[in-house]
Amino acid sequence: MRKFARIAVYCGSSNEVDGRWLDVARAMGRCLAERRIDVVFGGGQVGLMGAVADAALAAGGRVHGVIPEKLFDLELGHRGVTELEVVQTMHQRKHRMAELSDGFVALPGGWGTLEEIFEVTTWTQLGYHHKPVGLLNAFGFYDSLLQFLSNAADERFIREPHRGMLQHAAEPAALLDGLASCSLPTFDDLARRVRP
Repeated sequence: MRKFARIAVYCGSSNEVDGRWLDVARAMGRCLAERRIDVVFGGGQVGLMGAVADAALAAGGRVHGVIPEKLFDLELGHRGVTELEVVQTMHQRKHRMAELSDGFVALPGGWGTLEEIFEVTTWTQLGYHHKPVGLLNAFGFYDSLLQFLSNAADERFIREPHRGMLQHAAEPAALLDGLASCSLPTFDDLARRVRP
């Protein structure tokens, strides 16, 4: 079983979503704090980002934000977190969040959330890190995406050893348990399969 010091949480930053999604984010923040796992997140005070950070802090957890200067200047930065790093670019933000974290979780979100979780999943697949990734599939939010990925694996665009690499669960505790216990393919596994 893996032990996590910090987990990166990717999620939506819109305040215009249904309140149940904010509750999902709060549940994730509380669960991480209760397990003494620090939250690494995109540094925003809005939407699910703000909700997960506030809930973790309220439960006695530590929260490390990383935000690009452009967004910080728009007064979107969460100034109440344990640590807030301001970086120049989105690329620096993503690299720093990955560097700080032992695993990655995507809550419901849009373009940015999908881009971030797919990038770190690809890095795991290619052996740039050996860290687990997962989707919090609350209220079936990611059902159609999981079906798409299953179809991609059936069509051999995703190799069989990587089919189950992206963990998923409907509840935060179950997702964290899955991340702690999952086995990840190594880059050597991939290399053996692509060599002629």
